[in-house]
Amino acid sequence: MANILGGLFGNYSEVSVQELTSQYGGYLMPQEKITMGFKLVRDSFIVTDERLIFIDHQGVTGKKTRIASIHLDSIYEVTMETAGTGFDDSELTIHYITSPVYKATNVQVSSYKFEFGKKFNLQPFYIAMLSIAHQNHKRLNA
Repeated sequence: MANILGGLFGNYSEVSVQELTSQYGGYLMPQEKITMGFKLVRDSFIVTDERLIFIDHQGVTGKKTRIASIHLDSIYEVTMETAGTGFDDSELTIHYITSPVYKATNVQVSSYKFEFGKKFNLQPFYIAMLSIAHQNHKRLNA
């Protein structure tokens, strides 16, 4: 019941790798592996060894689906906001490069914010994404 309420309020809840692989394995590139994933009521967010995948089921029936990706090597900054008192949720914001060439003179960037419930331990996920961003930052500025 708590997961359904969390989903209704726009909070992700964790889903097993096996469930995500059976449901969304067809969207993976060859040799790509799911490491973790989260779900809202209908939508999902998957972390693989190559990218972040967003699955957005649209319309009343949810048959229309939009799939989008952020490649892990384009992430350059990650911020986290922990839940406070009251109705606050935890938030993780990922900043990434959208330009096809990462070392271009006019680099285009974007960000994506994820909201998690108060009881979700966001710190391990934050550290994992921060480690990726740190390695990318060093690589891009070498």
